Amino acid sequence: MADGAKPNQSTDIAPRKIKYRKTKARWHPSMQAIPVPGIRRMVNMAATMKDVIHLSIGQPDLPTPPHVIDAYIDALKAGQTGYTMDAGLPELLVALRDYYGKRYDRKLTKDNILITSGATEAMYLALSATSAPGRQFIVTDPSFLLYAPLIRMNGGEVKFIPTRIENNHQLDPDEVIAAMGQRTFAVVLNSPNNPTGAVYPRSTIETIVEECAYRGIQIFSDEVYDHLILDDQEYASVLRCSVDLDNIMCISSFSKTFSMAGLRVGWVISSQATIKSLRRYHMFTTSVANTPSQFAGVAALTGDQQCIRDMVSIYRERRDRIVDLVAQTPFLTGYQPGGAFFIFPNLPKHVDGSDLALRMLKETGVCVVPGDAFGEHTENALRFSFSATVETIEEAFDRIIPWMAKQPF
Repeated sequence: MADGAKPNQSTDIAPRKIKYRKTKARWHPSMQAIPVPGIRRMVNMAATMKDVIHLSIGQPDLPTPPHVIDAYIDALKAGQTGYTMDAGLPELLVALRDYYGKRYDRKLTKDNILITSGATEAMYLALSATSAPGRQFIVTDPSFLLYAPLIRMNGGEVKFIPTRIENNHQLDPDEVIAAMGQRTFAVVLNSPNNPTGAVYPRSTIETIVEECAYRGIQIFSDEVYDHLILDDQEYASVLRCSVDLDNIMCISSFSKTFSMAGLRVGWVISSQATIKSLRRYHMFTTSVANTPSQFAGVAALTGDQQCIRDMVSIYRERRDRIVDLVAQTPFLTGYQPGGAFFIFPNLPKHVDGSDLALRMLKETGVCVVPGDAFGEHTENALRFSFSATVETIEEAFDRIIPWMAKQPF
């Protein structure tokens, strides 16, 4: 008899029946700030179809320069597959210091630079390390889809400043200054702009930089398209227009200039104090950028730059052609973008660009990106990438123009 059991009492205990509730993954609430990217939605659908023409992709279609590829392969063969210093490969830091110091007539040191896994990580570090409740960030509308979600994920507030097609999507510095208030922490700039291709003149950048310096407001400048200037104008980098780097983070990469998007090397240029802080954060995100790719970056910066001039000439020809074709397309209102490889024409105000882009893909096989992927007031726009051959662009519009003419707007 078991201890404590009464005579004739069964010692068998029936197992408890437990009903478990199914629960969803407990994601951090900040994940709600991340939208479903309009670009990915379109590309995913296009992947299930045949005979699709892509005017949607935001990466170069031109080949990576041979000397860059050779440097990458040489690094692999030499066994350069381990970690670099957390700030980056010393040879690349020197090359960037010299290249951008000369390009923008600014004295830089290696301690002003942090190498990252593409410009995306650079912007992630900059925005997520500084966004916080009570801090307001001024961002253009439309803008690249990365900025606003990163700010909001970390409790920051986004204040949009619209750019308008009738002004070639130029940013009005007076509107930016008028939007500044006591809670304004930073201004996010992107020139040449994605998705509009607008290149801001030096007067615009200088006006904003000077006001931000006076008010103690930070500037995050995304300059990944800094070499893709399609008209005869000086490129106004914040590195050229600012007195010092205390409130400046300039972000760029090799992705667009040297067709190295998949090699994932970018950088932040800022004050030594800022870089020191970002290095600590960087060590807990990606640790270091791809090592062979960094050697390829050294070759890109120190090698023959004719590849850039050739690339710009090709994109200029494509830009001119797509501007003409947009002008011939019923219900599209275009303009002339000055840089990058995008144009962002408007549809009639009452037309839903997302719905139209989906129907266009299904019915014509041409994939573009709806405007709502880039802003809160751009639902009646479409982004066309001209990172495709002139022949491909013309074939796409051979389908688009008659299809648009049939739309009952």
